[in-house]
Amino acid sequence: MKSVSLLLVLGLSIAAVASSCGGNPAPQNTTPAIDTAAENQRVRDSIAAAQAEAERQAAAERDRLEQQRIADSLAALSRSGDEVRSMLGAMIHFDYDRSNIRSDDMGVLDQKVAIMQANPDLRIRVGGHCDERGSDEYNLALGNRRAQAAKQYLVSHGVDANRIETQSWGEERPLVDGHDESAWSQNRRSEFEVIGGGENLRRP
Repeated sequence: MKSVSLLLVLGLSIAAVASSCGGNPAPQNTTPAIDTAAENQRVRDSIAAAQAEAERQAAAERDRLEQQRIADSLAALSRSGDEVRSMLGAMIHFDYDRSNIRSDDMGVLDQKVAIMQANPDLRIRVGGHCDERGSDEYNLALGNRRAQAAKQYLVSHGVDANRIETQSWGEERPLVDGHDESAWSQNRRSEFEVIGGGENLRRP
């Protein structure tokens, strides 16, 4: 009986030892499982967002370049218009008591011919002026001859006469105040004024 009890105790002891030393349990995986579909979607969304941002920036740059091109074109047109107006407004001058076109002024008038041919809607007025010497009546007549001489030059070079008006100011509007040849030579002149079609002047 004692031997049976001893064997039972011994068996239980061996079982207890075996259960406690029977090896390490299998390690548990503590890393969370990756959701492959969700991760792929996040990557696709990130790429799509980057592409959309790149396209937005490219569109903004295209718009900026287009606006710059328009601004540059308008500035060039404005400069061109100012240059044309300056050429068109250039005066010519006359010798004392004369109304014939001087050879050194023909180039100035030739520029006006080219401008008027390039701008068919353009209309101008030519004003004739004199220095202070001579009577009012004489100077009004002389100023008229000077304006007509400039008009005739333009017409003879192909500009329609109906596009050019003339007016004489005599000695009423001196360009330079003075009572010597320096002043008088500048006051003997014809001036050119745009009276129509000068909004968008083109260069010849």
